[in-house]
Amino acid sequence: MSDQFDLSSILSQAMQMQEQFAEAQADAANAVVTGSAGGGVVQITITGSIQILDVTISPAAVDPADLGMLEDLVKAALIDAITQVDQLQQASMGSIDLGALGGFAGFGGDADIVDTIAIDEGPERP
Repeated sequence: MSDQFDLSSILSQAMQMQEQFAEAQADAANAVVTGSAGGGVVQITITGSIQILDVTISPAAVDPADLGMLEDLVKAALIDAITQVDQLQQASMGSIDLGALGGFAGFGGDADIVDTIAIDEGPERP
């Protein structure tokens, strides 16, 4: 008369989801992205686990009289790279099949699975 709660099936789906989650995390961590700013005069290449692999600064970006501009370009390139990693992580997590777990609180829905990385922009320059 009442629907049976199949705990075995739920646990099996939870284990599959955990495996999918671990695989998605590994894929995202192995990804390499390049953030850029100033039309490409500053480029920062990082991994999905936020390890900086390369920083390239074009001589055109270097003005000794305006180091603040270069600092802003480096920060913007890093933010661009981290944003790309965040998008990769969200895309890879979106492919995880929640199955029957989707109805439980804390699983599925519009909740953001991946925390974003905040960059302190520091005090404004005059």
